[in-house]
Amino acid sequence: MTPTALPSRGADTGPDSSFDASAWERTLGRPLGHAVAVGWRTRVVAAAALLACLAVFLLVRALAATPSLGASWRVDADGRLIANAVPARSGAIDAAVVVGMLDAHGRPLAVAPGMLQRSPRWIVGDDERAQHARLHSKLNEAVKLGPITLVLAEQSPVALRPHARGIGGLGAGFWLMAGLALALFLTAAVVAAARPNERNLLYAVMATCQAANLAFIAAESVPGLLLPQWLLDWDFTARTSLDLATGAALIQATGIHPRTLRHRTVIAATGWMVALLLMWWVCTGQLPGAWWWTQGAAIAAGLVAIAQLQQARKLEPHPASLLLRRLATVAVSTLGLLTVAMATASGSTANAHLATAIGSTVWVVFLASLLALLPFLSRSQQVLREFSMLAGVSTVATSLDLLFVALFSLGQFASVTLALFISVAIYAGVRQWLLNRIMDSTVLTTERAFEQLYRLAREVERQPEHVGERLCQLLRELFEPMETMLVARSLPFARVAGDGSTLIVPVPPVPGAHEQPDATVVLRYARKGTRLFCDEDARLADRICEQLKRAVAFDQAVEQGRSEERMRLAQDLHDDIGARLLTLMYRAPDAETEEYVRHTLKDLKTLTRGLAASNHRLSHAAAEWKADIAQRLNAANCQLAWSFSADRDLVLNVVQWSALTRALRELINNIISHAEASRVEVDASLQHGQFTITVRDNGVGGPPSAWTHGLGLNGVRKRVRQLGGHVEWQQRSAGGIQCRIWIPALGAETNKTLN
Repeated sequence: MTPTALPSRGADTGPDSSFDASAWERTLGRPLGHAVAVGWRTRVVAAAALLACLAVFLLVRALAATPSLGASWRVDADGRLIANAVPARSGAIDAAVVVGMLDAHGRPLAVAPGMLQRSPRWIVGDDERAQHARLHSKLNEAVKLGPITLVLAEQSPVALRPHARGIGGLGAGFWLMAGLALALFLTAAVVAAARPNERNLLYAVMATCQAANLAFIAAESVPGLLLPQWLLDWDFTARTSLDLATGAALIQATGIHPRTLRHRTVIAATGWMVALLLMWWVCTGQLPGAWWWTQGAAIAAGLVAIAQLQQARKLEPHPASLLLRRLATVAVSTLGLLTVAMATASGSTANAHLATAIGSTVWVVFLASLLALLPFLSRSQQVLREFSMLAGVSTVATSLDLLFVALFSLGQFASVTLALFISVAIYAGVRQWLLNRIMDSTVLTTERAFEQLYRLAREVERQPEHVGERLCQLLRELFEPMETMLVARSLPFARVAGDGSTLIVPVPPVPGAHEQPDATVVLRYARKGTRLFCDEDARLADRICEQLKRAVAFDQAVEQGRSEERMRLAQDLHDDIGARLLTLMYRAPDAETEEYVRHTLKDLKTLTRGLAASNHRLSHAAAEWKADIAQRLNAANCQLAWSFSADRDLVLNVVQWSALTRALRELINNIISHAEASRVEVDASLQHGQFTITVRDNGVGGPPSAWTHGLGLNGVRKRVRQLGGHVEWQQRSAGGIQCRIWIPALGAETNKTLN
């Protein structure tokens, strides 16, 4: 068999389906049989892991050395700073309003609820950000001088002596965020090292930027009032630059993946130019309203990415375009909602720190989860997908909470409850819809898949040289690809290629084939280009191929057992019953009995010969039918008019031969026994795969609807249905009965044409 490219059924539009070996090797990502050099990649990933661990170690060391005042802090509903668990000589003070602070020399320090805002990056106003920096800078300078005295309302002043925080004082939030940052950075390193092309390097840039963002959040999540001075100095400029670089890299990446766009270089250059210009202005402090500019640039980058993905979808129906566009739309919508919520909450002193602490953290985690999801889109990691959707719902819940508090002045408990209720309702409504579009879990039912596999096994058993074409048909029905190709290549197992756009399935060797196939089925763009192939699809294809081999082998074993059993029965009938009939024929008392026994013996020989043979030519079977019918009718003084025509000669298997032989014999028996006919016409024809037999007599007989169908007529119906055919009886106007049997697909799919 020479594999060739097969066009996809129903694919009137779409990319060119022409095939060549080099294009297929590009789809695979490397030439077939090429050993992947993993040595330097392993070293690069190991070096990146060591570098990341070293960075985390240095961050832990720096934060552990920072001072802590030994109390917890919060802001009440009136915007007052509250100190909790304040150590005092008379025992710890549970909660007290902080009226003021004094340094070691008794000089007053400014006290404001804004001191609890942990991330300068998410402080909206320039003046508020500058005031936040001044408050913490003066507090850090005061801590260096000695104890800090808290002036408390309705309480005696309490002196808090700063002490090193230590590793145990970093809090669980720090380790969680640091772990997420480390995992995301290592994912970026693995992706970039696995295939260091432009697309993967851009992914590494985005993932590394967000990993650095997570590291900043980890540092800011350390409990306490004090923030390290280096964090105050670098947070806004560094995190702003990281977000702008992420947006520019996103624009460039969507211009080349999943399809390279025509003007992608100009668009990418413009995106990087705007991002670098904004970075310079932010770092030099020359950009008023820097937060708004940053948010606007990030949202604009997302919109440009969506537009590029939409354009790529029009040029090529790659399912990644559709999926990435949906994810980008969700991300941009969430960022826009969070921006409005943060801007609204910034006017409320009591809620500004909550917005920066919770809202921004949830957003960065959501974006990081999306980036961590991207390399696994064709791996179907259910946990990552669920985590990504839950992170998105958490972002929506946080944004709604901030909006309810800021706009409707709801209490914190009421706003959280309402936001969670709405978010859970949204999640429940869109979860299955989103999963269906990410995974497309709509598959064939078990019953239908079994029926198709059983049918495929039957066809492959009869025509093993066409196993590749039959497998193509089954996979097309299963995955509905836009393109299907059968190529002369071999693989050990099925695999996903082309970033989930392509599924490559090796054609399995089947028992009984003279030449084992060296071919592979290539499927592109599942579900008409609306979903990605994943590893579950590859495993399903491997299981189908394995079950196909087993089904063919099982059927061949069953058929061999049936053939051996038929041979045994035929031999027993010939040796036992045949010998007895032969003896009875020689001892017949008269010529009539001898002729009857002779005819019975001849029928027995025909039966045993049919059982012993594995197949019969249709022309030979027709000759045997004619001889048998003629002898029977001649004994009944009835004339036979026989007609047979065929556009080709077929091979009947034992089941087909036996069913047709017994059906014809039963029809002739009925005519001899009940019709009292003097003439019988039998017309048999095979045209375009449909086999038809018409038996007419000129005897007596009432309308068929009034007949009582016994074992004979029911046996005819059963045998004809067994071959996928139909049978009907009609009363002739000239007298007699006509029976017509037709089998539509006797030669279309179930038989081999004789050359």
